[in-house]
Amino acid sequence: MTQEAELVFSRPESLSDVVTHYCPGCIHGIVHRLIAEVMDELGIRERTIGIAPVGCSVLAYNYFECDFAEAAHGRAPAMATGMKRVEPDLTIFTYQGDGDLASIGTNEVIHAAARGENITTIFINNAVYGMTGGQMAPTTLPGMVTTSSPYGRDVKTQGYPVRVCELLSQLDGAAYIVRRTAYKPAEVRKLRRAIKTAFQVQMAGLGFSLVEVVSNCPTNWGMTPKESLKFVEERMVDYYPLGDFRVKDEVKDLR
Repeated sequence: MTQEAELVFSRPESLSDVVTHYCPGCIHGIVHRLIAEVMDELGIRERTIGIAPVGCSVLAYNYFECDFAEAAHGRAPAMATGMKRVEPDLTIFTYQGDGDLASIGTNEVIHAAARGENITTIFINNAVYGMTGGQMAPTTLPGMVTTSSPYGRDVKTQGYPVRVCELLSQLDGAAYIVRRTAYKPAEVRKLRRAIKTAFQVQMAGLGFSLVEVVSNCPTNWGMTPKESLKFVEERMVDYYPLGDFRVKDEVKDLR
């Protein structure tokens, strides 16, 4: 008698059955899946709205089976604020890259956190402008070569990278600010738990939550996917240390 195979891994219901446009080896796909898994686990897909940025993930609305909106460059937290105030019972999250959030959108995310807006932000930090040709971003590492810093980022003339978690963690309205990555399975599991907690923080009405994901960009870094993950492990997390930067006491009861 043939034994029936047990299905142990399948596509989350909240993730669309389509091919994404992301480059091979990019971490965006992993993060998308984790968000979808968390939405399924929490049972919030039918009352969740995501907000896509301008950047590599500009087409994120094609990849999730929940309602989505498209924001102008950097303005996703402002749009999320309006949505959440009009529909406080919905779960609202923004999905943003470093060019979108840490450059043109710095004002929006800082003041959303300062006001304690009850929204969730997933922030992908790959240290480069991925969609527009690999230019230097606010998060580009010192000495890192990009198309607009061909001799490496010179901090004397171009300043130091912005550490978003460290910045936002000083604001009283921020309830949950953490940094994770996804370059190996153990880190992916930690990232999933952080994303789940960030959504639970919003559902409990505790204030602003942000999960930063230290990511890779094989294409614009000029590396193979494997090389880019090694760069994340050896260089990126050295400058952007992983960990919890602000966790209010009320949040600790959720984890």
